[in-house]
Amino acid sequence: MNEKTTPATKSRRIHAIDAARGIALIAMAIYHFVWDLDFFGYVSPGLSTRGGWAIFAHLDAASFLFLAGYSLWMAHGASLRPRSFLRRLAILAAASLAITAVSFFATPDAIIYFGILHIIAVASVIGLLFRRVPAVITLVIAAIALLAPHLVRFDALDPRYLAWIGMAAHPYPSSDYVPLLPWIAPFLAGFAASKLTLSWLRRQKQLPATENPLTFLGRHSLIFYLVHQPVLYGLVYVATLVAPPNPAPAYLSGCQAACEQTDEAGFCRSYCACTLDALEQEGLLAPLMRNQTTDKDAVALGRIAMSCSIR
Repeated sequence: MNEKTTPATKSRRIHAIDAARGIALIAMAIYHFVWDLDFFGYVSPGLSTRGGWAIFAHLDAASFLFLAGYSLWMAHGASLRPRSFLRRLAILAAASLAITAVSFFATPDAIIYFGILHIIAVASVIGLLFRRVPAVITLVIAAIALLAPHLVRFDALDPRYLAWIGMAAHPYPSSDYVPLLPWIAPFLAGFAASKLTLSWLRRQKQLPATENPLTFLGRHSLIFYLVHQPVLYGLVYVATLVAPPNPAPAYLSGCQAACEQTDEAGFCRSYCACTLDALEQEGLLAPLMRNQTTDKDAVALGRIAMSCSIR
C-alpha cells in the first residue's frame, strides 16, 4: 500500500538513492585500489586501464553521474534554493581544485585537470538550464552529447584549458579524465529520469526500510570520495616498503607487447627473457621500471639490447 504524499514525504531522503550512491562509491574504491596496485607494479602494466577493468570504471562513473543528475532534480528541480545550490557548488569547486593541486605533485605526468568532481560541478550548473525542458528533449540532448565526441574531434581543442570540453583530438593524459562530452550524457539522463519517476518514487515505501551503512555512505559521498583514494594509495605505498612488488612480470608483459609490434612472438619471448636475465644480473631492472636510469645506464641498456637481439 502506497504512502500518502505529505510535506514530510516530499522532503524526506530516499534510502534507495542513498544506497545506490553508496554502492557506486564502493565500486569506485575497488577500481581505485586496482589502479593503485597497477601504479605500484603489483599487477600487469595497464591492467586498470584496459579490458574488463576499463569497462568497470566507465560503468561506475556513468552510474555516479546518473545519480548526481537524479539528485539535482530532487533537490532543486521543482524549487531552486539558491543558497543551498551555491554552497554545494562552492564545495565541489574547492574540492576539484584541491584534487588538481594534489595531482600536480603526486602524478605530474597525468594531472587531473578535469575529473569526476569537476564535471559534477559544471554539469550541475548546466543542469539548471534544463529545469523547464521536457524530459524527452533532455534525453535526446543526452544522446547527442554521448555520440558527439565519437564523431567529431578538433586539434584546436587539445590544450588542457579546452580539452575539458571532450572533443580534443589529442587530450593531455590524466589520472582521471572525465570531459564534459560525453560524460554529461549520464548526468542529463539522470536529471530526466528524476523528472519522470521522482513523484512515483516518493510515494513508495522506503527500500531499504531503515538507514544502513550504504545509505550513510551515500549521504556523505563527497567526504568518502576525497578520503578513500589517499588512504588506499598510502596503504599500497606502505606495502611497497614491506613487500616490494616483483618487477619481472611487469617487465616481461611490457617488453613482449612492445616487441610484438615489430617482431614475431617467438623471437620476442626469447629476447625479453634474455634482457630480463641481464637486467637482473646488472641491477638495472628496478631503476628501468621506475624510469630512474642514468646516462651511464643507457650504455649498458643498449649493450644488453644488442646482445639479446643476436642470440
